[in-house]
Amino acid sequence: MTATDFVGPLRLGVNIDHVATVRNARGGAVPDPVRAAVLAQSAGADGITAHLREDRRHIRDADIEALVEALHIPLNFEMAATAEMQTIALRHRPHAVCIVPERREERTTEGGLEVAGDQNRLADYIAPLADAGCRVSLFIAADAVQVEAAASVGAAVVELHTGAYCDFHDEGQFAERDAELARIAAAATKAHALGLEVHAGHGLSYDSVGPIAALPEVVELNIGHFLMGEAIFRGLPDAMAEMRRLMDASRVKAVA
Repeated sequence: MTATDFVGPLRLGVNIDHVATVRNARGGAVPDPVRAAVLAQSAGADGITAHLREDRRHIRDADIEALVEALHIPLNFEMAATAEMQTIALRHRPHAVCIVPERREERTTEGGLEVAGDQNRLADYIAPLADAGCRVSLFIAADAVQVEAAASVGAAVVELHTGAYCDFHDEGQFAERDAELARIAAAATKAHALGLEVHAGHGLSYDSVGPIAALPEVVELNIGHFLMGEAIFRGLPDAMAEMRRLMDASRVKAVA
């Protein structure tokens, strides 16, 4: 089987965390991240991502409850691998649970989950979530060891961290960017071969999305901060439409 034999439509997941960041900066109820999620849903998003952090710095418990009620597209519930978050996920049973690393002092998720070396704990942690019907994803670096470990613990999906690739692109370090892209491509190929569904995300913009969208194994991109920033100037539906156009154009070009 060649790469082009399994190329299909590329899904766009919209992360609404930073609408909540703006809300929480002032306090009160606006802007409402649930309203942003419903707008993204109406504008054609394939899923909504929300990260309930342990310190509740942006998304709050009430937001998750409201999202579960309001959405008819999949909710991707990002969370750390803690007992508290597992309990919340099992109560709401979102379509997908994406387990991410989390440090209190970081501004945003800075790296991939360390799966290798923590396989027994993560396998036990994932099992009840999978049994409850949640599609479990692990947010990992583009590293063969981490991909193999993700497959071994029972994850259905890996989301490959594109942050370093995007940083190199934005800083004009093109040799380093291309090397990181090659690592992402190799990890995507390996994950697919192991039967894992492959997603990607973190830091993607109009300028950087094309090469990631062109990777045939990747079936979903999760994008938030950039889209919410663009939405300030052009509105969320238009911001999403342009991202979708660029994603689709790269996908078509890859198989032409």
